[in-house]
Amino acid sequence: MPRFRVTDATLDVLEVLLSGDDELYGLKIAKQIQRPTGSVFPILARLEDHGWVVSEWESGDRAERGARRRLYRLNPDGLSQARILLAERRGEQATIRWNPGLRPRWEGLT
Repeated sequence: MPRFRVTDATLDVLEVLLSGDDELYGLKIAKQIQRPTGSVFPILARLEDHGWVVSEWESGDRAERGARRRLYRLNPDGLSQARILLAERRGEQATIRWNPGLRPRWEGLT
């Protein structure tokens, strides 16, 4: 199980990462869980440091939309660990927000 502190905010971030959305970036995650970016970005960094999350800079023309975004995804180990952790901590509540059969896309992520 995790070797890091798991808060309610961490569980909220994991639920969003399990949602299957292919374009998850820090601000979008923060808005979805209604938490400040000052708590979401450190959680994402901690999850990445512990090998649950991978991230990459968004590709494409920045002039079309603005600044590049850093996109976040659970890696295969993080995916299974997040499911287990959410089931243990939130039980049936978690199944309302995420689909346990979902598989994220891994285009270009290492």
